[in-house]
Amino acid sequence: GVKNGINAFGKKNFIGTFAPPFAVINDFQILATLEPRDKRNGFVEAVKVACIRDAEFFNQIETDADALRLFEPAAVQRLIHRCAELHLNHIATGGDPFEMGSARPLDFGHWAAHKLEQISEYRIRHGEAVAIGMSAAARISRDVGLLDAATVERQDRLLERFGLPTRFPGADREAVRRAMLTDKKTTEGSVRWVLLEGAGRAVVRGDVPADVVDAALDAVL
Repeated sequence: GVKNGINAFGKKNFIGTFAPPFAVINDFQILATLEPRDKRNGFVEAVKVACIRDAEFFNQIETDADALRLFEPAAVQRLIHRCAELHLNHIATGGDPFEMGSARPLDFGHWAAHKLEQISEYRIRHGEAVAIGMSAAARISRDVGLLDAATVERQDRLLERFGLPTRFPGADREAVRRAMLTDKKTTEGSVRWVLLEGAGRAVVRGDVPADVVDAALDAVL
């Protein structure tokens, strides 16, 4: 990908470089080396980019969910191809590959995913933490009037069909809140939330009321 980093000082990818590649090779056979849990974590990236960029892709993932859950090759190949295509289009035409801005649509679900991983002592994977973050962000989108409740339920139901969590009961809410205030997506004390206006449409908002954030944290932690 673009970011080449290592974790340091309690922060993920804190030291490293940005180097957009000339090409990326996807070798489908490498998936055979992964455990089922790690394969499922990869589905999060596809659901995420579908939520922010392509409603039809979201529909297709729902249609293929049973086949994907069984890791049927044709369904997984379709998923990977479209997911990579959307990421490439985003970075090439409307993205921020050097992360100069305060938030990017691809940050959807990353509100405190790295902190959730750390709190769990890495018992939960990155994709699982992002799934929890997506659930919270969808609820915030609903509660500020951007998203209908049915779409929130569709997103959570799809993640859960893949065996991915949408809650992390018992997590330290204050630790998560502190992490949000020190994250790169926070500017002058205001979290820059990537929210949904509908399936396939994302928007960045920095004016989410504290009580709405609290309600989302209560729902997922």
